[in-house]
Amino acid sequence: MNHRDISHDWAEDGPLGADTAQTEGRRPGRHSFGQAVGKQASRRGVLAAAGLTAVGVAWAGNGKGSASAATGTPTATTSPTCGGTPTPTPTPTPTPTGGGSFVVPVDTATHTRTWMAWPDSTTIYGSKLSGMQSAIALVAKTIAKYEPVFMLANSASVATAQSMCGSGVTVIGSIPVDDCWMRDTGPVFRSNGSGGLDTVGLNFNGWGDKQTHANDALVAQRVAAYLNLPFTAAGLVGEGGAIETDGAGTLMATKSSIINPNRNPNLTQAQIEAAMCAAYGASKVIWFPGITGQDITDDHVDATSRFLSPAGTALVQTPNPADPTDQWSNDEQQQYDTLSASTDAQGARFQVTALQSPDYNLIRATSVNFVDSYANYYVCNNAVISAQFGDSTADANAKAVLTRLYPGRAVIQLNIDAIGNQGGGIHCVTQQQPAP
Repeated sequence: MNHRDISHDWAEDGPLGADTAQTEGRRPGRHSFGQAVGKQASRRGVLAAAGLTAVGVAWAGNGKGSASAATGTPTATTSPTCGGTPTPTPTPTPTPTGGGSFVVPVDTATHTRTWMAWPDSTTIYGSKLSGMQSAIALVAKTIAKYEPVFMLANSASVATAQSMCGSGVTVIGSIPVDDCWMRDTGPVFRSNGSGGLDTVGLNFNGWGDKQTHANDALVAQRVAAYLNLPFTAAGLVGEGGAIETDGAGTLMATKSSIINPNRNPNLTQAQIEAAMCAAYGASKVIWFPGITGQDITDDHVDATSRFLSPAGTALVQTPNPADPTDQWSNDEQQQYDTLSASTDAQGARFQVTALQSPDYNLIRATSVNFVDSYANYYVCNNAVISAQFGDSTADANAKAVLTRLYPGRAVIQLNIDAIGNQGGGIHCVTQQQPAP
């Protein structure tokens, strides 16, 4: 991503209270999900409030690894086995129906529905709220042409959300939310290929206590309860946008967004890998160094690198030659180089497609914090919902690349600049529920 001169208000001052005024337009990077934060509970307090009997909540401090999450310089690595043999592996609660192992499938698997959440906080968005709501409604209405969409909304906002999204979107007012970033707050769904479906929560803590999350910390569990599905809390703190899976044993992530003391201060890298693999039904993690402290997510992988299928194929957004070299373009190139040299859990070398970023001088948006991510697209049944940014050449190239990579699916490009201005993209505001 090509973020410029990112504000550090949240990093320097800590999470801000709901009564703290926010300067509009100064969103610190990829997911600048609002600076409105009351007194933050500790991670343990959040979990206790959520009633989470987590795999690894008690386990978290018991393993013995060598690379502490709180220390060390990130480097690109691949872990042939998640955590290695010395690390205890947490076992999520299995679904009582069906048989076989539970795995988080790749995004291209058939979906039952898409989950989203409705933003309604003027404290977070100020005068930008209506634009953000319009963009969320556009995404929801577009996806609803291809599969059902369930939209969570606070009770006072149900009528507005329903009116703006239309009758094709189901609005649910019984699960309160703080914000709209469902990729990170929603449950991760797992299937076993035999009709079984369950859910895992990643113990969302506001991207390291950078934002209020009293409601969002409970979204994953409450969605699972709404669906009457088994729920387990993972043995680590993280977000859905921080972990990509190919559905066949391989995960990829940035160290900066997970092996970070603001998420997992007492876990080693080996313990974190074990918890990730147990949650996702995987056996291998490919790590990128990432970027710490320059955006609220600490550099989520889903803005740059995506798995295409279980068959060893991937996409990485790469720098535009017209843009100056900076830490974000270096990050893109490093992810491309690392993934191109990596193998999947079966030992096959990845086939990686490069998708060039737009020219920052040619896109519509002018914010230095704008996220120009083509890679943050969303795959739904029979379609790929992607962004276009106003660089006509790059937009056309992105559509052509995605059309080639996803044959048989319509590629729909949307103007979601309002979301990009808040540091996110289409994948960030959606969470798929796969068919059992």
